[in-house]
Amino acid sequence: MQVSIVCTEQNLRSRISEDRLCGPRPGPGGGNGWPAGVGHGNPPGGGGSGPKGRAALVPRPPAPAGALRESTGRSTGMKYRNLGKSGLRVSCLGLGTWVTFGSQISDETAEDVLTVAYEHGINLFDTAEVYAAGKRSSYVITTKIFWGGQAETERGLSRKHIIEGLRGSLDRLQLGYVDIVFASCSDPNSPMEEIVRAMTYVINQGLALYWGTSQWGAAEIMEAYSMARQFNLIPPVCEQAEHHLFQREKMELQLPELYHKIGVGSVTWSPLACGLITSKYDGQVPDTCRATIKGYQWLKDKVQSEDGKKQQAKVMDLLPITHQLGCTVAQLAIAWCLRSEGVSSVLLGVSSAEQLMEHLGALQVLSQLTPQMVMEIDGLLGNKSHSKK
Repeated sequence: MQVSIVCTEQNLRSRISEDRLCGPRPGPGGGNGWPAGVGHGNPPGGGGSGPKGRAALVPRPPAPAGALRESTGRSTGMKYRNLGKSGLRVSCLGLGTWVTFGSQISDETAEDVLTVAYEHGINLFDTAEVYAAGKRSSYVITTKIFWGGQAETERGLSRKHIIEGLRGSLDRLQLGYVDIVFASCSDPNSPMEEIVRAMTYVINQGLALYWGTSQWGAAEIMEAYSMARQFNLIPPVCEQAEHHLFQREKMELQLPELYHKIGVGSVTWSPLACGLITSKYDGQVPDTCRATIKGYQWLKDKVQSEDGKKQQAKVMDLLPITHQLGCTVAQLAIAWCLRSEGVSSVLLGVSSAEQLMEHLGALQVLSQLTPQMVMEIDGLLGNKSHSKK
């Protein structure tokens, strides 16, 4: 079961004197539930490779710890959006720590990334439950339910697993409730009515405040919403979906319609297609990239496949635009995802504070993406989604 954390803007201000993220780095084993060592001062500089002029797109260093307040985003350019049409506010860029807290980097580096993200206005953290057991009032915490243990009753979206899995997660996190529980992956073995009733039950019991879906199809989300309306139950508020320059149809054709019809928003992940959308490959696999790590053979195969080579060629075609904007390919790709209608937040996967600082520069690229420039990008990619109606 995975866990996400959202630090609400209101509580950023109210908990300044308590959270180690906002103060000096304490000694090991400090007491608020975040990893020991989280909370040092200035982050590393802009980092990342790219054309000259990109430095202007890197956010300024964070303010001193005592100055961190509700308006954090104002000094860094961070924007906040509603999660779908709910009242929950999340940063438009989140941190997806499936890379940051992976085994290939040190705990200290991971903590540095987390601190830099927090200090630069990111309040949405999608991560494992390893460090989420903290003081409850500062964070909006979400958990994903689908993959549990090995037994048949310990996975899927049956009423039994949803309720027991959530309670087990709360016990591990030492929490009374989570803010959002996500049904991760659709489950053909569980009737939709059972899923919606189970989600409504955990909300009514005070175990969660909202529920959402992850990697569901548009028809399944609409079915869940219709089921909720038919039986006076609680519908989902958002969908987590993969979205990048080469994965477009769901975000361009399906989810915007759901956003307007029923208010379901989107939290997207993999804006760089697991690192494929950078200029570092250029027809080969560098020794320092993720594709060379044990367990990532699938990524190396993807890079070296015919489709992968064609996509890399398309990425290189974007370089004139990045030079025109004075940004990196990664910044352009992230900003391109942010412009999509109904997107509440784009989750970043980074392995260093320098890489995170570079990616945060996408906020300034977003303001420069004119309709004409978007049309030029669509023309170079040649894969814009078109409605079949």
